[in-house]
Amino acid sequence: MNRTALVTGGAHGIGRTIAELLLRDGWNVAVLDVAEPETSFDNRVLFIRGDVGNETDVESAIQQTLDLFGGLHGLVNNAGIGINRPLEQLVLEDWDRVVSTNLTGTFLCAKHAAAHLRQTRGAMVNIASTRARQSEANTEAYSASKGGIVALTHAMAVSLGPEIRVNCVSPGWIDTRPAAEELQSEADRQQHPCGRVGEPADIAELVSFLLSDRAGFITGQDFVVDGGMTKKMIYAE
Repeated sequence: MNRTALVTGGAHGIGRTIAELLLRDGWNVAVLDVAEPETSFDNRVLFIRGDVGNETDVESAIQQTLDLFGGLHGLVNNAGIGINRPLEQLVLEDWDRVVSTNLTGTFLCAKHAAAHLRQTRGAMVNIASTRARQSEANTEAYSASKGGIVALTHAMAVSLGPEIRVNCVSPGWIDTRPAAEELQSEADRQQHPCGRVGEPADIAELVSFLLSDRAGFITGQDFVVDGGMTKKMIYAE
């Protein structure tokens, strides 16, 4: 039986690239997203319309995945949104929406996938952000939710081990726009120690590795993939 992964927020951007790479690597793939994909998936992908912040949707998505593929070996908690406003203007409804999708959604998917991942000695990868470590102005809800994902990761690694490995990836600037929308400047690229802005494939390759048996001695970790930006000291000139 082929390995099966569920990727949340997989209709677009980083999540879509993760799903496509896992498919090329031989995985069965289910995608859970509130948005329809702009272009159709390979017919080997199970697309499920649903909200990770809704427990009924999550339970249904996992059951549909099991019904079609017979098991679950990997979970990628990628679904996430941001609503950035000045703190005094950030209404509770918007705060709750961000936390519900980013942090509560990760918890719910992990909760309902755990028994199935335990049976297969599977792995989980959560997508956080470098905003868990450093901030731009007016990102309180997003930053708090991503910081929570980092903490939730190491908590679950301890609670769910040794049967399930749980790791986290924290992307920096990843350009998810179509190649035709070239909006980066040379300064954008050169400010990164790697000399370029990140691409979705940079995240997908690491996720694929962390789900694989090659990462069998890695759990509870948060991997920053940001071209070196969080290690760079920046002063106003």
